[in-house]
Amino acid sequence: MDYRIMGGVLGAILFVVAVHIASQAIYYAPPPAKPAYVVPGVATKAEASTPAAAAPAAEAAPNFATALPAADAMAGAAIAERCAACHDWTKGGPNKIGPNLYGLVGRAKASHPGFDYSAALKGKGGEWSYAELFNFLRQPAAYAPGTKMSFAGLPRPADRLNVIAFLRTQADSPAPLP
Repeated sequence: MDYRIMGGVLGAILFVVAVHIASQAIYYAPPPAKPAYVVPGVATKAEASTPAAAAPAAEAAPNFATALPAADAMAGAAIAERCAACHDWTKGGPNKIGPNLYGLVGRAKASHPGFDYSAALKGKGGEWSYAELFNFLRQPAAYAPGTKMSFAGLPRPADRLNVIAFLRTQADSPAPLP
């Protein structure tokens, strides 16, 4: 066998390995903190290595009497545009994939006529207070496990306050501040 052919093949393999090592060093991607998709009944590496998973830290609710007047309802309207595909917030507007949100603040949960709410939200009971909306908008699926709402939520408290300030204006008479 010709040594030039063997040398060429060996050189090509070494080149590919060197490029791979260099690209790993340049474009390093750390493993995700949590899996993108959770398979029920299968423990992740993090869960298997810790004896008990810690619950997420509870977030302190702001003082709505001072936070809502300082919130920007116009910025909330811009953020709420993400919701327009599923919700309408005009007076007498239709239910879409989600219920109409006009007059939501102070309204009983799962009570808008003509909309079929999930059992998870029906079971919550009570009214949509500022604190309830603040917690719901953070992560709807964690607030009401089993809800039909697939929205991931608004992690930033300022965004949630702005949306609540906007929703407060979408009523015949805005709900009083606490």
